[in-house]
Amino acid sequence: MIEVNRLDGKVYWVNPHMIESMESNPDLTLTMLSGKKIVIKNSPEDVIEKIISYRKKIGINSEEVL
Repeated sequence: MIEVNRLDGKVYWVNPHMIESMESNPDLTLTMLSGKKIVIKNSPEDVIEKIISYRKKIGINSEEVL
């Protein structure tokens, strides 16, 4: 799980494997595989960095099976 910040300042934890897309307009909206949308304060770069860090932590890297 990665930590993101909702617009109201509350901390929210998201499973990065369930993120389908991100759209910045101007706040960042995460669209989950379920169709649920989550609007957050984090920048796209911040979320991408958190996803990369999370994937390294759990051992998923460039040697993934496609």
